[in-house]
Amino acid sequence: MNIRHMLVVIDPTSENEQPDLRRAQALARHFPQARFTLFLCDYNAALDGGILFDTRGLEKARESLLKHHEDRLEKLARPLRQAGHSVDVQAVWGKRLDRHILRVVQELQPDLVLKTTHHHNPLKRLLLTNTDWQLIRHCEVPLWLVKRADDPLDDICASVDPLHEADKPAALDLKLIATARSLSESVKGRMHLVHCFNPLPRTMVFDASIVVDYDSYADDVRKRHAGAFGQLADRNDVAESSRHLLSGYPEEAIPEFVEKQGINLLIMGAVSRSRLDAALIGHTAERLLDECPCDILIVKPEGFVDPSKPTD
Repeated sequence: MNIRHMLVVIDPTSENEQPDLRRAQALARHFPQARFTLFLCDYNAALDGGILFDTRGLEKARESLLKHHEDRLEKLARPLRQAGHSVDVQAVWGKRLDRHILRVVQELQPDLVLKTTHHHNPLKRLLLTNTDWQLIRHCEVPLWLVKRADDPLDDICASVDPLHEADKPAALDLKLIATARSLSESVKGRMHLVHCFNPLPRTMVFDASIVVDYDSYADDVRKRHAGAFGQLADRNDVAESSRHLLSGYPEEAIPEFVEKQGINLLIMGAVSRSRLDAALIGHTAERLLDECPCDILIVKPEGFVDPSKPTD
């Protein structure tokens, strides 16, 4: 993964705490040629009078707010510029953060988008926002969701689906492995490969022949997944010690594996072919991404086009 341009989404609600910027600064040490765009989008209903009630006073107030944000962005850009990086800043006004991010992605074509996933103190857990989910579905370039900005990238893991049961193309697994290998080599970290499968629980098996010999059925499922996973790992020269085959519900098994193994970055693929597909992203994926305690990098297949974009 050659990172030459990072788009960093700055949180307008926080004056100083910008975890995704800290992660970008850490990455910059390994990609000294990288340039940056610090992007901020803000909206305050009190400053929006609507088409019928907009006034010059409200317009000036919005301009003043954006000038304040631009000054903040310039301040945040200073350390990167002092380190020799080229940094552009952009502050805009608008309601839909995800649409504004996707617009600037289309305009600038960065190699990577970094965005902080917020911590909700009352629940003491990390939760993805609706904006995060829209970006997961539609962002055409790799999306890095930052949860633990200060963790070193010692262990990087690609989550693959060698049997393509999640309807992901085979080429995407190869891209995920290549991304994990490239990043781990760049930051001098360790690369891991994980695959999680889950046989039907006994209570959901309705075929009488399977019910009679459920253990044999479950063993056959395990062997099928182990064989496909092993072949994929062999073809990509992944060391035996770096292969992790998990059994169980992915939304439970993978976050537990990430915590136990000390994974700092989980790389996952995402496919969305239409607006309907986007609306039907399952609860499993939602829980998995919400509960993984590490940073997450979402990678799309080659040639992916945002299905929400207007067609010519």
